[in-house]
Amino acid sequence: MVYYIGRRLIGILPLLIGITIISFAVIHIAPGGPVELATTLDAKVTAEARQRLMHLYGLDKPLHIQYIDWLLRLVKFDFGNSFLDGRKVIVKIAERIPITLLINVLSLFLILIVAIPIGITSAVKVNSFYDKFMTVFVFIGFAIPSFWLALLLMSFFGIKLQVLPVLGIKSLFFDEFTVWGKVLDVSRHLILPVFVAAFVSLAGMSRYMKTNMLNVLHENYIRTARAKGLPKSKVIYKHALKNALLPVITILGLSIPGLIGGSVITETVFSIPGMGRLAFEAVMARDYPVIMAVLVIGAILTLLGNLIADISYCWADPRIRVGKGKL
Repeated sequence: MVYYIGRRLIGILPLLIGITIISFAVIHIAPGGPVELATTLDAKVTAEARQRLMHLYGLDKPLHIQYIDWLLRLVKFDFGNSFLDGRKVIVKIAERIPITLLINVLSLFLILIVAIPIGITSAVKVNSFYDKFMTVFVFIGFAIPSFWLALLLMSFFGIKLQVLPVLGIKSLFFDEFTVWGKVLDVSRHLILPVFVAAFVSLAGMSRYMKTNMLNVLHENYIRTARAKGLPKSKVIYKHALKNALLPVITILGLSIPGLIGGSVITETVFSIPGMGRLAFEAVMARDYPVIMAVLVIGAILTLLGNLIADISYCWADPRIRVGKGKL
């Protein structure tokens, strides 16, 4: 296992470099750079001023030189300075990423504790009223766009009932609250974003779980376990569940990058100052250092998600063995 993990970690490095090269080239080739966005609407800006801005941002150098300079800074964990306000990109990310991680970890936890039991019970009670009801629920989850669901919930709970806040992550007089008051205030602000972030994924995850569970329940070893007279709960939760979790583990591993990417819509609609909103603002302003930082973090999460999924396979399925040079 240690040999396999070490080999995979070493293999991640060239793959990550390849991803950064492609990402760096694409965002610089895309039309409408930061200088153009900053000067196009101002008729008084001269060509000289534009050239000075290009030099200030380092955009007057050849593209491969810009990439090498950026890569050398990255080795020192320096993402550079933002084009918008001149602040360190790493500082801006450090301010935004905690709330994004909190929202998405809570939504992932909600998905697991709800979707897996729904999938299991739907498989065990296949074609029952419960199963048909959950099927309709899942199709609704697939069909509803997350931004539309967010607007509906904001309108109903925030405007009509006025029981939940709909914007931001804390109230106006947050600093005057007690410790428990602050916790309660943040919790109330998190209810709608967490639910919206979890709802669509919850529908898909429960279907995957149901399909996998149905396939496993028709395996010969499950029939044998039932023939031996084992209790139904033991057959389902001890013998069938682990093998049914294998494809779900893969999906969970690949969903880790969504901790950032999937937050763009939720954080923009609810005006939450997180990584998703930072990425959206950076793309709109062509803030290259911030965009590259977000892409690198997303790439690292994707690669680590794949690694975690592979390692989890070994835990879930004892038939998988990890040895030197093989998995």
